[in-house]
Amino acid sequence: MEITSESNGRLEYERATAIEADILLEPIKAEDEDYESAPPDFNIVTFPADYTLEVLYSKWKSGEINIPSFQRSFVWKQAQASKLIESFLVGLPVPAIFLYNETKSQQLFVIDGQQRLKSIFYFFEGYFGEPEDDKRKIFLLTGLNQKSCFFRKTYKDMEDEDQRKLKNKVLRSFIVQQIDPDDDTSMYHIFERLNTGGTLLTNQEVRNCVYNGSFVSFLDELNHYEKWRRILGKPDPDTRKRDIELLLRFFAMRNLEAYEKPLKDFLSKYMRKNRNPSDEVRNSTRVLFCRTCDTILKYLGDKPFHIRAGLNAAVFDAVMSTVSNHLDAIPSNLNSRYEGLKRDPDFEKATRESTTDKERIGLRFARAESILFE
Repeated sequence: MEITSESNGRLEYERATAIEADILLEPIKAEDEDYESAPPDFNIVTFPADYTLEVLYSKWKSGEINIPSFQRSFVWKQAQASKLIESFLVGLPVPAIFLYNETKSQQLFVIDGQQRLKSIFYFFEGYFGEPEDDKRKIFLLTGLNQKSCFFRKTYKDMEDEDQRKLKNKVLRSFIVQQIDPDDDTSMYHIFERLNTGGTLLTNQEVRNCVYNGSFVSFLDELNHYEKWRRILGKPDPDTRKRDIELLLRFFAMRNLEAYEKPLKDFLSKYMRKNRNPSDEVRNSTRVLFCRTCDTILKYLGDKPFHIRAGLNAAVFDAVMSTVSNHLDAIPSNLNSRYEGLKRDPDFEKATRESTTDKERIGLRFARAESILFE
């Protein structure tokens, strides 16, 4: 499978649709290029599987099929879902779905097709959509020709032979599996390209879908920390998860020796690895993060990383990560040291150009360490 490097316009879309309450990031060419980057190649196999609707429903009930938390939840109207069911019953063609086979867990993650799958599952259950106020709507087949023998029927209302016919109908599924490299990073890129719907997702929104786990809710919790919001200069969470991505960047960059370009995939790999941290890890991480924010705010004040035009992510990751490593030995003149760091020619260059290159990252972290704490 060939992955091209052409931009899909997501970054332009995000900037055009940003609202005043969202975070303004300083535009840096290297960061923009990395944001829309694609890996040079993958070794991926894709093969068809003709699952019956009964088998798909069984896999869903057992947890073998996983529909990630997606920005756009179930949005089909009952008439749309009803016509899908009718299509199966009368033999009309139905578009295939895409499932990603995660190597380690052998779970099937829905890349494209959640509206179709949920419509099928809801019909078998007898209820349309998720509960609202502890109530669920009965799934009657609506929007059909009133002379249809299936009009306004539930699954239980159908004749036994029609129930069997529906259960035995096949929904063509394309199973995608990554062979090399052995890290399932392709699931992110495939999801990014196939499951955008009418709204182009940000990188972090895609990560939240693909690497859904307790770490997602943990980052959301930390994102509401009042002193963190003051560092960002925005009281409310960003509508497109840019603040969550900055949080992720802070944690990932503390393991700098593991960094490999592109930054986009480095962050994804970190999120995948830490998908479901233990209570002990969450507690220690929370303390580290809050102490770092407290220290930054105490010595550097509000919005310390707004250097030129918006928050500079490269200054942010170097200073936040470096400070987090010296919380028990903060010099009293940290503020004046920081002013000196911002004037340092090497640091300035490493936060303006080629900011995702490993050498530039190493340089700016080294200068931050030297000027702030030596």
